[in-house]
Amino acid sequence: MARPTVTKKEKNRRKRFAMAVLLTCVAAAMIGGSLHVMELGSMRMNEMRGKVSYDIAEVDDHIRAAGEDIRIQAAHEAREGNQQVYSAADLEILLPAEVKAELNQMILVAAGRFVMGSNALRSNQADQPAHIVDVPDFWMDKYPVTQAEYAYFVAAEHYRAPLNWEEGKIPAGIEDHPVTLVSWYNARDYCAWAGKRLPYEAEWEKAARGVDGRRWPWGEKMDVSRLNTYYSVGHTTSVRTYEQGASVYGVMDMAGNVSEWVFDVFEPYHVDKGAMISFQANEDQFTGTGKENVENVVYRVMRGGSWKSDPFSTQSYHRNYSLPNMASNFYGFRCASSHQLNEVKP
Repeated sequence: MARPTVTKKEKNRRKRFAMAVLLTCVAAAMIGGSLHVMELGSMRMNEMRGKVSYDIAEVDDHIRAAGEDIRIQAAHEAREGNQQVYSAADLEILLPAEVKAELNQMILVAAGRFVMGSNALRSNQADQPAHIVDVPDFWMDKYPVTQAEYAYFVAAEHYRAPLNWEEGKIPAGIEDHPVTLVSWYNARDYCAWAGKRLPYEAEWEKAARGVDGRRWPWGEKMDVSRLNTYYSVGHTTSVRTYEQGASVYGVMDMAGNVSEWVFDVFEPYHVDKGAMISFQANEDQFTGTGKENVENVVYRVMRGGSWKSDPFSTQSYHRNYSLPNMASNFYGFRCASSHQLNEVKP
């Protein structure tokens, strides 16, 4: 049987129909793909919110005014003397004896090599490169220095109290929170008074990170239940709150809560990727006034992130910095020593 002849007009009609079907399929695929991408984006945003433990809808309540830290520090520097100081009897009731003994502990971090820094593509340039550092034995405070411990120093040395102390006294309820609104110089002076020193940056990172290159003191994954960060609480917390955030050595609160001053000047790592260096402490550097020439201003390193930081600033290899005379309500510190102390103040 002969095939029916298809007219030119019919061919054109069929082509238009086929093209319409094709365009419809392409459009449907694009719409479906877009909806899928939007769904993935929504899931990713929910995942990120869960990781940071922070409701984005509350952002307006957590924005800091530009220059807030500068204003706080200006007031801090202008304040002279204390309107009131703690008596010996006052100091004895700030913390129960067993709590004071716990806060006074130092932990031995054994000599040996560890990986310092990072080669991660998304790490800050200042955190790079990863290199191996051989560190001698040292002792590290188990906890950051607390408000109550700092009060002993203020009373003994007639030292200026932090700005947030009302008439020279710690606000009620934060006695075992880390002391804040302390500059690098304040931290250095306290450690010297206590017979210790500020930790070197390599010591701090090893105490936080251990010898297996972990990103956070507890391991590789961010876990908001183990630290106080990114406004999840909105202020400092007791240094004993996050016991599950301990480092492998048992050093506490090394991620979040307060950014901790260390001794070192902030400058790039002068070392090749994968290189090995032997760290040697030079405690002679802790003598003198420590006042840098204003024409040659240096920044000092801060470690650990804080209650205001984003979660990635709490990684154990992350480096932050500030001018040594600056202080803020998320700056704190802990002390270290090259040898075990027979008696620790206060």
